[in-house]
Amino acid sequence: MGEFMDQIPGGIQSHLREIIQTSGLENNDESLEKMAQAWLEKQKAFEENIESQSMEELDTFSKDDERAVLVMTYSGSLLNAGPIKDSGRNIEYTSIGIRADVPNSAVGDNAVFSDDVEVDKELSFESGPIKSTSAVFKIAVCKENASFEEQEETLKNVTEVLEEEFTKINKTLILD
Repeated sequence: MGEFMDQIPGGIQSHLREIIQTSGLENNDESLEKMAQAWLEKQKAFEENIESQSMEELDTFSKDDERAVLVMTYSGSLLNAGPIKDSGRNIEYTSIGIRADVPNSAVGDNAVFSDDVEVDKELSFESGPIKSTSAVFKIAVCKENASFEEQEETLKNVTEVLEEEFTKINKTLILD
């Protein structure tokens, strides 16, 4: 394999190989290596941004936990789910931008998780604008003592920054 692909966990390597088949990119080692490099840069951006916002990283997030949560999937997509309000959450899903088999984005309110959110498992919904995501790579939550408004603001800020950074990474590494 290549320098970047070798740094990625096996399950994510397999997932990137699947993505390349529907991405419109050439299905070769060079394209996979570019995707792997982009994925590693997205991982770094995610980790740095959640730290700068004082978010806590978890392996499992209870579907009944009222806090806001930010998820990065195996494919490098982002899902932010606001704090529970009434009977659900406001969510925003943003794809990695090169997948032809999923929407680029989806926004909805009153979304409800089917199960707890867990690293290495798909995230599915009882209701919302999407049915499921690819397996979860990272989970970050707002501080327990943050107000509803603070959580929404934190989620909005970190998501905006990450979407910009992820788009830039895609343009410079994958779509050049």
